[in-house]
Amino acid sequence: MKVIIQIPCFNEQESLPITLAELPRQLNGVDEVEWLVINDGSSDRTVEVAIAQGAHHVISHYKNLGLAQTFISGISACIFFGADIIVNTDADNQYCAADIQKLIDPILKGDAEYVIGTRPIDEIVHFSPTKKKLQKFGSWIVRKLSQTNVEDAPSGFRAITRNAATHLHVFNRYTYTIETVIQAGRMNLPTISVPIRTNQDLRSSRLISSIPAYLQRSFATIVRSFMTYEPLRFFVAPGLFLFLCTFIIGLRFFYFFFIGDGAGHIQSLLFSIVLFILGAVMVIVGLIGDLIGVNRKLLEDLDYRLKQTQSLLEESLLSTSIHQKVFSRAYLTYSIRLQELDKK
Repeated sequence: MKVIIQIPCFNEQESLPITLAELPRQLNGVDEVEWLVINDGSSDRTVEVAIAQGAHHVISHYKNLGLAQTFISGISACIFFGADIIVNTDADNQYCAADIQKLIDPILKGDAEYVIGTRPIDEIVHFSPTKKKLQKFGSWIVRKLSQTNVEDAPSGFRAITRNAATHLHVFNRYTYTIETVIQAGRMNLPTISVPIRTNQDLRSSRLISSIPAYLQRSFATIVRSFMTYEPLRFFVAPGLFLFLCTFIIGLRFFYFFFIGDGAGHIQSLLFSIVLFILGAVMVIVGLIGDLIGVNRKLLEDLDYRLKQTQSLLEESLLSTSIHQKVFSRAYLTYSIRLQELDKK
């Protein structure tokens, strides 16, 4: 059982040594623990610091691609390096590294495939009252959409199994946190939350430059995820509402029409026709989106199978390579022994 702890980094030469110094080298129930640093186009000494501090793997983007893509690059690398469990943490040492054991325990027990650390939001000093309320409200919305019990959806402190990691895809470039929770819920991956601790703030958040900007991007992510995974509900529900409005306004027109005052309310008829057309368009788009969703699920299943096959091939090649090395050593020993006998 191998755990790889991945750390997305962008210009983290100051905070990275503190973060790495806190990471565990051993975990209960695990045979190997390795560290992976994902350098997202840093211009400072992040890579040199990571290597000096003992990171087992370092991968780099040529330019800054953002947190979402960095997370996915790390997931792909962890799968390639043979991780059974992938733990994601931040480079600013926001999360208490000692709680990594809490993250992986439900996975080791078979209770979950995706575990997200729940921060004590009310106790975080540098969070304003407004930010705390927004965090809770946003997590509530994500819980409803994902049909999970995740208490802290924006938390980046999480653990995921190899199997679950091969299922997840991130389309948005801003952040992976909300989108992957909604995906996990829609894919019926067992997802739970565990309480974790946080450390003193080392620097201000780079992801949240301002509350309005963060809200705008988070809202766009939630809406897009809902459209992607529930197109029928997203489009058909408003369409049916428009049909209801059409019916009510149409009844109003026909009432006046039958009492002989229809000419004075022709606007109602035109308005009801417009609403009917809009409702029909919404329903049709919802049906088309649902069919596209079926196709997407087939493609996701195909992608999952391809990743599984690739993983098996890599393991097979690694095993073959090891056997070749053993055979070569045995042949070398045999050759040396023959030479010794010839000399005698």
